[in-house]
Amino acid sequence: MTHRSARPWKARASAALVGLLAVTTGVASAQALEPSTTDADTSGRKGPRTWSERTLQSMTLEQKVGQLFVADVWGLSADEAHPGNQEKYGVDTAAEVVRKYQVGGVIYFNNAGTDNIESPRQVAELSNGLQRAALESKPRIPLIVSIDQEGGRVTRIAGDATEYPSAMAFGASGDVEGARKAAEISATELRAMGINQDFAPVADVNSNPLNPVIGSRSFSSDAELAGDFVAAQVDGYENSGPAFARVSAAAKHFPGHGDAKDDSHVGLPVIDRSEADWRTHDLPPFRKAVEAGIDVIMTAHISVPSLDPSGDPATLSQPIMTGLLRDELGYDGVVVTDSLGMAGVREMYPDDEIPVRALEAGVDQMLMPPDLDAAINGVLEAVRSGRLTEERIDESVRRILDLKHARGIVTHPLVPVPQVDRVVGSDEHRAAVQEITDRSTTVLRNDADLLPLSADAQKILVTGWNRPDYPGYAAEPVADLADALRDRTDADVTALSTGTSPEPGAIDEAVSAAGEADVVVVLTSGLRTSAAQRELVERLTGTDTPVIAVAVQEPYDPGFADVPTWLATYDWRAVTMTSLAKVLVGERSPEGTLPVAVPHGDDPAQIQYPFGHGLTW
Repeated sequence: MTHRSARPWKARASAALVGLLAVTTGVASAQALEPSTTDADTSGRKGPRTWSERTLQSMTLEQKVGQLFVADVWGLSADEAHPGNQEKYGVDTAAEVVRKYQVGGVIYFNNAGTDNIESPRQVAELSNGLQRAALESKPRIPLIVSIDQEGGRVTRIAGDATEYPSAMAFGASGDVEGARKAAEISATELRAMGINQDFAPVADVNSNPLNPVIGSRSFSSDAELAGDFVAAQVDGYENSGPAFARVSAAAKHFPGHGDAKDDSHVGLPVIDRSEADWRTHDLPPFRKAVEAGIDVIMTAHISVPSLDPSGDPATLSQPIMTGLLRDELGYDGVVVTDSLGMAGVREMYPDDEIPVRALEAGVDQMLMPPDLDAAINGVLEAVRSGRLTEERIDESVRRILDLKHARGIVTHPLVPVPQVDRVVGSDEHRAAVQEITDRSTTVLRNDADLLPLSADAQKILVTGWNRPDYPGYAAEPVADLADALRDRTDADVTALSTGTSPEPGAIDEAVSAAGEADVVVVLTSGLRTSAAQRELVERLTGTDTPVIAVAVQEPYDPGFADVPTWLATYDWRAVTMTSLAKVLVGERSPEGTLPVAVPHGDDPAQIQYPFGHGLTW
């Protein structure tokens, strides 16, 4: 059954444009782009009847091919000279990248050396500057401005913006409406900063506890439950709130990265499951995303022999991208690749061949090619040689233009910068997300009856894992939890981070400090692969001081350490540490239940804590 037509957004676009007119930019070039409000031409005249068709007819082949690419750019402002742009593109500024290649989109980062993000107002000004660059030359097509703002550990804009828990935290809460509301808030804040596309939600089903790259980015190991959350977030991003505060959602990573045991950033994972198992365990969230009207679906750089025996990554697979996604699911929205700089898509073919094969497979947009000149020239040569037809290029460009029209990017590409500080990170948004997050904290074990903490616990030591030192990541979970406990108790709370892989001296210091405390709260992340963290937990539990262990990222750590009191929070951001503190002191009863099963050690057949487990009082 077909769930989308080639241009499914027309009804939604009219409402979006009405809302966007409330945000006046006063830019003549933006107004000049305003499309016709009628799709039907009853005058008898021939020719294109929509903005997308008119624009497409006016474009050269080179301009069309430029629209197929999303570039990563360097700099905090559009006109800031940055060596990263010179090294990759041969120009000084991000604006020059946009003008030189006439790309269809850009993507922002804060931890990949691209230095795009400092503050919400700065991001808004950057977005406006890049849009102006796109509008300065014909055919004056504004940009899709995208970001990976999933929540949890994949958060590009933090601090001044509202922070969100991971997808798995939503799954643990069971609060589908809360997940929809969080997506609505995220969309409102992103659009205020000039970002009109979020590469979220993650539709992967984390069926493999050893998955090194998805984990808590997934809502659940249950495909139907994950699908419910995916559909809710699609609605939150694309259909909720005022029209000028919506963004395009992108479900990722088709056909499903959840069963991978390898990381596609560094190699090509092979998913050895049958097609029947794929249909049961991976397909449902993507089907629900399509039914919900998702604007964009992102590909996975994985090989699934049961779906395509060629061994090609799914990104380059015609049986997967066209046969399954386009033909079977009836999806005719935009398909974008995962980053083309990842090893999973570069092992078999050169950089000028990859985008050609992606287009042959049924993909529309190429994200972050490592060599943009080679990628563009590869596509141009494929058209000139007859390997690709210009009609095939038109098909993808039309989808991209339709999306820009539908999301109001065409008529109002700029954002009013003075409004940013009133919208982004507002007290109302933060309070709403805090309430949603409060439902996610999961108590797995309370054998020593330590929870909630008694009034006798007057000296509390918070120690253990602290997140890696990524730029733009202000949160320090050990310190954040200690602060949240101080706000809720009269106890003397000590924060002592041992880092991501504690040195022997740090372990000795934590054990010594535990001897002075009434109770220890130790944060863990990745016990399976960290012998040093396991030693820290073992040494702490060997003292006479009661220990509360908390898995602050993936919930699988309790399978690797025998501690009488275990909790899971699914991520480590300040909003989540506040929710954890509320449960520890008894301000709230725990409501979370496991959205995955937690095995004993590495053996998925030995379940230590089953799906749906969670204590409360």
